[in-house]
Amino acid sequence: MTSPTQDPSTRPIRTFGRKGGRPLSGRQQELIDSLLPRLTVPVGTPGLLDPHTLFSTPGPVCLEIGFGGGEHLIEQARRAPETGFIGCEPFIEGMAKALVGVEDNSLANVRLWMEDARTLIDSLTDASVDQVFILFPDPWPKKRQQKRRLVQPGFLQSLHRILSPGARVRFATDVASYADEALGRFLAHGGFEWQAERASDWRSAPADHVPTRYEAKQLGDCKPVWFDFRVQP
Repeated sequence: MTSPTQDPSTRPIRTFGRKGGRPLSGRQQELIDSLLPRLTVPVGTPGLLDPHTLFSTPGPVCLEIGFGGGEHLIEQARRAPETGFIGCEPFIEGMAKALVGVEDNSLANVRLWMEDARTLIDSLTDASVDQVFILFPDPWPKKRQQKRRLVQPGFLQSLHRILSPGARVRFATDVASYADEALGRFLAHGGFEWQAERASDWRSAPADHVPTRYEAKQLGDCKPVWFDFRVQP
């Protein structure tokens, strides 16, 4: 955590807005109090946590950053019980919905983190994650806000460190300026190979995608854009 006396110029830029909102239901609050502590990733010394040790099965590890209401995270975890899923979401309403999904589906392959995803990423060992989803992150559409967007050169450097060779990254947005900016930054990094071969590869949702309530609202200024990358060593 950042000390209240720390120089504000040294603090990481926050990439998400408010963390609280509507009151939780009784069940949701109970799960926040009882289940979330058991599923929270034990972040500690930077670079030392092997995420495979969080799960009882020896399969791959997938990270979803900003899972919203949890629909995508929960369904992906339900479909792939041998894969360990780590979901990051700073908003308590979304976390509560995900916890309901974990309990309703008796999922043993989900761990959660309700703070800044960058803190979690920094804690993980090198080349330890096999897939990452960054779906419809906050676009911070105003020009003066765009420094808050998650996909920045420093973030991509940290993300690349924890990804195994050949790992996949999926980024989606419905804001045209963010699509252009994010694609440029992924390609400029040099460690992410864009997998598109034709326009339909980025205009159409991948076959394994799980639609979410956010997508249905169509809040952006363009149709969803889908970028899939393969990680280069």
